[in-house]
Amino acid sequence: MEGKEEDVRLGANKYSERQPLGTAAQTREKDYKDSGPAPLFEPGELASWSFWRAGIAEFMATFLFLYVTILTVMGVKRSPSMCQSVGIQGIAWSFGGMIFALVYCTAGISGGHINPAVTFGLFLARKVSLPRTVFYMICQCLGAMCGAGVVKGMQKGMYEVEGGGANLVAHGYSKGDGLGAEIVGTFVLVYTVFSATDAKRSARDSHVPVLAPLPIGFAVFLVHLATIPITGTGINPARSLGVAIIYGRSHAWDDRWIFWVGPLVGAALAAIYHQLIIRAIPFKSRS
Repeated sequence: MEGKEEDVRLGANKYSERQPLGTAAQTREKDYKDSGPAPLFEPGELASWSFWRAGIAEFMATFLFLYVTILTVMGVKRSPSMCQSVGIQGIAWSFGGMIFALVYCTAGISGGHINPAVTFGLFLARKVSLPRTVFYMICQCLGAMCGAGVVKGMQKGMYEVEGGGANLVAHGYSKGDGLGAEIVGTFVLVYTVFSATDAKRSARDSHVPVLAPLPIGFAVFLVHLATIPITGTGINPARSLGVAIIYGRSHAWDDRWIFWVGPLVGAALAAIYHQLIIRAIPFKSRS
């Protein structure tokens, strides 16, 4: 009994309430291991089956993501009223829930990016190599096109009449409003990705069991609730591009730059904020 109480006491005091600040924080012995920066070009990567398998996983995950979410959007659009469908909340749950499920399924294979903006942010943080970044983005865009294409093939007439789930800046909002919504929304998502997969945070909060895909999916859900009325919520260039290509109407391309520039800028800002401010990596002493 006495030994058990001692274990509880040590466990409760493993992490103090106040962490040391400044240089003192850098001198504490690590109880975690950073993976280190990924090389820009990794020798032999293209010859590895795991590289191609990861790309296939990204393609399949993005395909399933678009299929379920765009089908949900079409179901809401065809209903006589929002009250007779899952509504905006249901659409948001569809996007967030699918990200939760697919990140959980593919995290151990490809990292579960399912979004060129996430891949870009991780590339800037030196988490993935340049060839893998480009390969992932191509696979994600192809998967999005195929997912939207299957939905269109199932209900072509309604798909074309109801807008195909294409992202557009809504009436009453300016291009600047749409761009700002995409930047901030993607920042929330990519910052959550960094925080949920941070090795240091996992070690510090090991007594709090958190499944990493859960906060990521929840972030997607919340961003959709906020920005569906503004842009239909892009925050994923593959999702926006794939639907625009399959929808095929000219007005779907009017503001297409917003749905690439916004997410990529938001991802870059999240990477800079996490790496420079939260982790303070450039300021850490080199051992």
